[in-house]
Amino acid sequence: MSGSEQSPDPDTPQSASSATQDDDGLAAADAFALLGNETRIDILQALWRAPERPVSFSALRKRVGMRDSAQFNYHLSKLTDHFVRSTDDGYEFQYAGEKVVRAILAGTFTDRVSLSVPITGTCFACGETLVGQYADERLSVECAACATTYARYAFPPGGLRNRSDAEVAAAFDQRIRHLHCLAADGVCPECGGRMTTTLTPDDDSRLDLNVRVDHTCQQCQHTLSSPVGLSLLDDATVVAFHADHGIDVTSTPHWTLGWCVTDATTAYDPDRDRATVTIRLDDESLTVTLDGSLSVVDTTRA
Repeated sequence: MSGSEQSPDPDTPQSASSATQDDDGLAAADAFALLGNETRIDILQALWRAPERPVSFSALRKRVGMRDSAQFNYHLSKLTDHFVRSTDDGYEFQYAGEKVVRAILAGTFTDRVSLSVPITGTCFACGETLVGQYADERLSVECAACATTYARYAFPPGGLRNRSDAEVAAAFDQRIRHLHCLAADGVCPECGGRMTTTLTPDDDSRLDLNVRVDHTCQQCQHTLSSPVGLSLLDDATVVAFHADHGIDVTSTPHWTLGWCVTDATTAYDPDRDRATVTIRLDDESLTVTLDGSLSVVDTTRA
């Protein structure tokens, strides 16, 4: 399996720094309660659609279409300081307000879609054709014949709009690459917190591998798990090796690369906390050695 996202364990204790709230902050329940009003959602969307920001009070009220100035001011004041901010020239977004509108546009909170997506590739376990399945706001690449899953990640419903099947598959491939690249750089793609990277024997068979990579956020506990090979998709030596054999690895769906989504050619030395991935193309091979933090320490081409 090429990788997956893991939801945080609700029983996992958070660090003191992640649990601390500013005196000027707002409890999560109170913050979401502020959004539980259609007019306030309309205000955020109207501010988003404005051609220029900041937007004056009167212009924003006109965009929302509310005649009662006092009532409009009441709802706007509930959003101010947490989702929008007031400036001398009018109103503009706080970061939280932008996130709310983007989530609406992505369909994260509103759309419910289930469908099949044609996927290019064959199963490395049984040789049958792979299929894409979209449900529960997640897209998975799997084999219908033997049930082997090669990827399963969150993919906002908005990502399906105005795209052909091939474009959806390509977008999903790029999303996975960038999520793992960000995580490997120590930044949580969900909350921006600090992420740690470890090589872990797959004793719990999370991915049905011998060894896997875990990227875990120390703040929100979001975890990305994958075979070791997935971390090499943007490695310069690996990219050049494929280019020499006429393959553009940057645009090749990663689930079609056996060394990337299985550990058939991966070896792990727990005593040294190092892994090697061997990539074979034609009559040549490239062996890449990585340490426990996924830094490449050696490459051998033969």
